[in-house]
Amino acid sequence: MRRHVITGVRGRAIGPGPKAIVASLLCALVLAGCGSSAVVYPSFLPKKTLNPHVDAALVGTMAKPALQIEGLPVNVETNAFHVKVIVSGPVVPGEGLPNQPSATTCTWTVTMKDASADVPVSIADFHSVDHLGSVFLMGLVPGEHAPPSVLHPGQTLTFQLRAYELVGEGMMQWAPDHKHVVAYWDYTVEND
Repeated sequence: MRRHVITGVRGRAIGPGPKAIVASLLCALVLAGCGSSAVVYPSFLPKKTLNPHVDAALVGTMAKPALQIEGLPVNVETNAFHVKVIVSGPVVPGEGLPNQPSATTCTWTVTMKDASADVPVSIADFHSVDHLGSVFLMGLVPGEHAPPSVLHPGQTLTFQLRAYELVGEGMMQWAPDHKHVVAYWDYTVEND
């Protein structure tokens, strides 16, 4: 039996080169970090964009209303009271239908809590404005009881509002004195 020995010739099939070894080590390090609970951000990202408290409550006043995204709280501060308000939605019927209408029924859920004093509550103080500037007055969801006219300290109040709106962007607004908006919640009406 003859034995063949090849010397001085190195082909691709003999073994990985230095670049392949380095790439394999880097992949192994990255994958090992995926199982870690610690979050490591690349050093080139601006530190201000890495704030873990981005979804924090904002403060809204009559002089400086808060602009928040739907589902996140606004701590409203007036001379008469402080209260936390969360507006979630809109929820729309018929998402994913083959023919999407240009307008749909929109339902928002409003939660008010942590009041420092009596807070006046009126459906008429909530309204939305869409991307075309149209103002939509809110009504209660059919079968929903009207909320009490006052939220007292220590109480939590949740109710649902409804309007028929165009598909697109808009802002839900609350003006507890019927004139000055203290909080805006940005939203998008989607039915696709």
